[in-house]
Amino acid sequence: MMKKIIAATLCVVLLCVLLCSCTTEKQNTEAKTLSIITTVFPLYDWTQNITSGSDAQIRMLLDTGVDLHSFQPTVQDIVDVSDCDVFVYVGGESDKWVNDALKEKSNQNMVAINLLEVLADKVKEEELVEGMQGEEEEEGEEEEEGPEYDEHIWLSLKNAALCSQAICDKLCEIDKDHADLYKKNTASYLTKIDQLDAEYETAVKNAKVKTLVFGDRFPFRYLVDDYGLNYFAAFIGCSAESEASFDTVVFLAKKVDELSLRYLLKIESSDGSIAKTIKENTTLKNQGILTMNSLQSVTAKDVQKGVTYLGSMSDNLKVLEKVLQN
Repeated sequence: MMKKIIAATLCVVLLCVLLCSCTTEKQNTEAKTLSIITTVFPLYDWTQNITSGSDAQIRMLLDTGVDLHSFQPTVQDIVDVSDCDVFVYVGGESDKWVNDALKEKSNQNMVAINLLEVLADKVKEEELVEGMQGEEEEEGEEEEEGPEYDEHIWLSLKNAALCSQAICDKLCEIDKDHADLYKKNTASYLTKIDQLDAEYETAVKNAKVKTLVFGDRFPFRYLVDDYGLNYFAAFIGCSAESEASFDTVVFLAKKVDELSLRYLLKIESSDGSIAKTIKENTTLKNQGILTMNSLQSVTAKDVQKGVTYLGSMSDNLKVLEKVLQN
């Protein structure tokens, strides 16, 4: 914690120095293209689709594989955010650093899009379901103020549609020259989102089982709620825990037995050790372990290789179909 405080203080000091030099330069230089920065990959990909064919420059801030919960911005990151035309971010607990960056922004016309605010009452609180292991509080840690919201909003295609439309609306307001293009691109993209959403609906409608067991963190709350699925998991989506307790393992193993499940699930960043331990504690010990992509750690290299939001969500559907047919 002390290292984070020192790092944050250093960032603020250096930021003030850099901003002073950047502000004068920006006043004398007109931006030729719209500069957009997003935090995580899904937001970046939505924005890329909306602005396709324009000269907008888009940067994905979290492009090295670090997830939203672990990200610590550099001084240069904060300078870039403060200087861009549009900044798109989730707006949850992990984005607390954004408030300071926006207070010190050098581009006073910058538009910040907080997607939790866009989704409003559709935002869900993290929930601790039966059998799930809660996080251990560090000694001396103060009780958190207010609810902790689930930041994994992009794992709902319905949220993706709402957020994409909100991004489009803001871009049209500040870049009227490209408004028609943004609207056309967004309409086309929303059609694709709706089509995939319908495929998810069909898969769940035809499911033999409607309960998932994750031997892992569970960032898919929005997805399962969209389609009326049930779930059990080792940890909440933003948990920092990496080792499941004996009680949690036994509970999840019994659920697998009780429901006669043929598959356990994990997320892409996991080594699968917890899922394997759960499997070893079931009666049959023959379950498959499948991976669903939470899209939290997509890198710039992944993007260059052609990874897309809809492609990844389509891959998740294929995994889900297999699990639901059991």
